[in-house]
Amino acid sequence: MGAAGRIDNATVQRILDAADIVEVVSDYVRLKRRGSGYIGLCPFHSDRNPSFSVNKAKGFCKCFSCGKGGTPVGFIMEIEQMTYPEALRTLAKKYNIEIEERELTQEEQDAENARQSLLAVNEFALQRFEHNLTDTQEGKNIGYSYFRERGIDDRMIKRFRLGYSLERRDALYSDAIEAGFKEKFLEESGLVIKSERGDWRDRFRARVIYPIFTISGKVVGFGGRTLRKDKDVAKYVNSPESVVYRKSYELYGLYQAKPAIVKQDKCILVEGYMDVISMHQAGVENVVASSGTALTEGQIRLIHRFTENVTVIYDSDAAGIKASLRGIDMLLAEGMKIKVLLLPDGDDPDSFAQSHSSSQVEEYIRDNETDFIAFKTKILLDGVENDPIRRSNVITDIVRTISVIPDQIMRTVYIAECSRTLGIDEKVLALQVTKFIAEKAEKDYNDGVRRKNYEDAHAGQAQPSVADNNRALETHQNTGTNYLTPYEKELLRYVVRYGMLYLGDMTNEAGDEEIQFNVLDFVRNSMADDGIEFTTPDIKRTYEIAQEYVSLHWIHDKTHFEEKLKAEEQEKMNAGIAKIKAEAIDLSDIHRLELELKQRVEKELKDMRNNFESMYMVKALASSPDDTVRRIASDLADEKHRLSKIHTKFSSVETERDRLKDLVPMAYYNLQEAIIELRIRELRRQIQTECAVTPRNDAKVLELMAKQAKYNEMKKELARYLGERIIAPKKR
Repeated sequence: MGAAGRIDNATVQRILDAADIVEVVSDYVRLKRRGSGYIGLCPFHSDRNPSFSVNKAKGFCKCFSCGKGGTPVGFIMEIEQMTYPEALRTLAKKYNIEIEERELTQEEQDAENARQSLLAVNEFALQRFEHNLTDTQEGKNIGYSYFRERGIDDRMIKRFRLGYSLERRDALYSDAIEAGFKEKFLEESGLVIKSERGDWRDRFRARVIYPIFTISGKVVGFGGRTLRKDKDVAKYVNSPESVVYRKSYELYGLYQAKPAIVKQDKCILVEGYMDVISMHQAGVENVVASSGTALTEGQIRLIHRFTENVTVIYDSDAAGIKASLRGIDMLLAEGMKIKVLLLPDGDDPDSFAQSHSSSQVEEYIRDNETDFIAFKTKILLDGVENDPIRRSNVITDIVRTISVIPDQIMRTVYIAECSRTLGIDEKVLALQVTKFIAEKAEKDYNDGVRRKNYEDAHAGQAQPSVADNNRALETHQNTGTNYLTPYEKELLRYVVRYGMLYLGDMTNEAGDEEIQFNVLDFVRNSMADDGIEFTTPDIKRTYEIAQEYVSLHWIHDKTHFEEKLKAEEQEKMNAGIAKIKAEAIDLSDIHRLELELKQRVEKELKDMRNNFESMYMVKALASSPDDTVRRIASDLADEKHRLSKIHTKFSSVETERDRLKDLVPMAYYNLQEAIIELRIRELRRQIQTECAVTPRNDAKVLELMAKQAKYNEMKKELARYLGERIIAPKKR
């Protein structure tokens, strides 16, 4: 069944049971084993140090920097920007699971069909292009002959699914309409174009076709090359951007190349379609192309998911090399390790691969690839030795390139190397690098300020944010007291004392899966969502160190503990069963005693797990090299900070840990309410100041009063939401 169905629960469960989180993530991210888990560069943000952790046992992945991750389904939804059903279908296809579906509602169909229709029409077009190439006389005579003349064999034609678009003006359009596809999606995909007269024509008519695939193998666009010699006909035509195709986020050949890139831990970057295909045919398969455009950040992030090592291949065209150097600087800025390979005169990757064997190509790459900085220095200095001004400009350009490298040790090595090569004092170069770094930091800051000012200026009547911490910090500093400190300290106490304890489950938007979160997860995600930061320096520092420690050690430590716990469980059970067998009277006695043993061991293990999770953060921070952090952690973890025990009507004792689901949100909302209160006070002060000025600016006063009213409304809404559970903060 197509997109008009919902997958039944039994099939969903089979998909979830089959999906291995390591296998799924490995299709997109190069993973390295660490302890009992795996780590890699986060595919969701510009990650230079591995912060993306994958836990095979739990079937879960998470970035401890940006917070994104999830189950195999959640990961696919995020990485491919899919709906929940689309992600399930992707996993079902991967694991060869047949899908049974029920009918969707009309609303569900409408939401899902738009993207699916574009992908479907692209797949239809691809099949027609392939058919044209191999099964029509025109395709064989023109398209197929062209590929064979270029040295491309049938294996590569199939692997890259090359095709041909017939010369007839509306060949694809007519076939697609006859097959039931709508003009709307044919036009949105860019496969057909409507003329001013109202008739339709194929965009790629009379061209050989190079399909463009996503990492997961979905065809999202096409490149078409004309075989005509007419100068007024564009040599290449490409699909326009659409809902499914964003050129700056795709690399030609990556779908076919990703296994080799991961295996060899290196990506070779070339320029065009034929360069990629010929290199693959020569046996060098870790090759992708930017398709003739300058590298973008999105494309660089794609490469960085699989490797940090990139070799860029150039032909001998000096002008082309100089034009592409900026893209290499962007690679360096992302923390990539770049090498450059210059081919012999007259060769490009396509011709070189066609005229050499696989071993010769690999040997040439290995023996001739060189460091990018040295390469850039050689290229740019060529011909300017006797021109001091141009030489100075070139040196400045090279030093600027060094300054974008994020790793300080690597920058230092390059500075020393350039000092020897250029004959300039190392200290002078280092000083200039530092200057460039400072200039960029200042520019980034100013850009951020301008962007925020622009957003604020165009915010209209948008609700004010409760996260106005900068103004709040000014206010309580001016009054000589830190109004927020008690609230921040109380929230941090829960993080320190109970940070790794389970707090609840979070259900995804589709309502089909639940993800567990702990106290730290709740605090971190809530503050991030509302834009709140701690303002008290010592509290903020302790919180940041706690987050950093968890991101680096928690998964490994937790997995190691669970392994020990499992071994201890086995040992306790074996010892208990041996004792039962020696002392039991009859079979029924054995069954009873074994059940009691199992319950007793499970309770002991549960207590041990709770104790481990409860004390994890305390122990970590109490051993911090930072004196302030140790002091704060020890103080917050002290037993005297626990709330009084609450005796229920059943005479049992409910501890603070039993009430975390209520107390932790309460502490967070108390802080939120305090920030609102602080902002109201600041607005009240501003109103009084404006009213005291003569003549009074009534427009300004009204603006401030409107803001104050909105904050008061937010405060009321928060109080209504919390009801009587929340403890109103003391007014100071």
